[in-house]
Amino acid sequence: MPLEILTVPCLSDNYAFLLHDDDSGKTALVDAPEAAPILEALSQRNWNLDFVLITHHHWDHIDALPALQEHHNPKIIGATADQHRLPPLDIALQDGDTFECLGETLHVHDVSGHTVGHIAYHFPESKAVFTADSLMAMGCGRLFEGSAEQMWASLSTLASLPEETMVYSGHEYTKSNTEFALTIEADNPDLHARAKEIAQARENGQPTVPSKLSLERATNPFLRAAEPSIKAALNMTSRSASEVFAEIRKRKDKF
Repeated sequence: MPLEILTVPCLSDNYAFLLHDDDSGKTALVDAPEAAPILEALSQRNWNLDFVLITHHHWDHIDALPALQEHHNPKIIGATADQHRLPPLDIALQDGDTFECLGETLHVHDVSGHTVGHIAYHFPESKAVFTADSLMAMGCGRLFEGSAEQMWASLSTLASLPEETMVYSGHEYTKSNTEFALTIEADNPDLHARAKEIAQARENGQPTVPSKLSLERATNPFLRAAEPSIKAALNMTSRSASEVFAEIRKRKDKF
């Protein structure tokens, strides 16, 4: 059976995710922005916290760990490349590693770009990938540490996953990301349709995360930098996809 996945809003615009396996009774958390809503969600369901999967070192993804550890005794999992600036890890993983977690084989992908050492967690059986601040709904993270080439490679890796995969990203930025996307690809009918759905969801206070990978491929400009239509719109028809991606990211930074 697929894992039960619960989206937990945290802080002003962060998301954490609780993953629960009914067969084993075990629960994992992806990222730890804020303790109170996570502890409340666990308590309401009478779940123990067995694992915490950390994607990267930024404070809004790890700050709740001490408070969570006061109430539970989870194993902390994170990137080998990032462990010098993460809380102490029980299990360190790197690109290409697999790990048996919640009755599934978890696959680890290096998705450096936003930070160097950022990783994503893919649960193929549950058709879910947890991307935090790499691939985001209608966007991608800022390049605080990595290069455009690194981020384009990371996004290309994620885009190659099965199209039915659900993308669980770390923030509710989708509405503003969509407004920007329309400045890049104004003639994309899939994008216009999605923009209406996103606006309606936000008006109703509903999260726009997760999103289906096939929809990201069709509408997210950061995944579409190799598309001839986008290259033409940016007057970059002879440039590489990573160069087009860099231009899109530069424009988003100023948007």
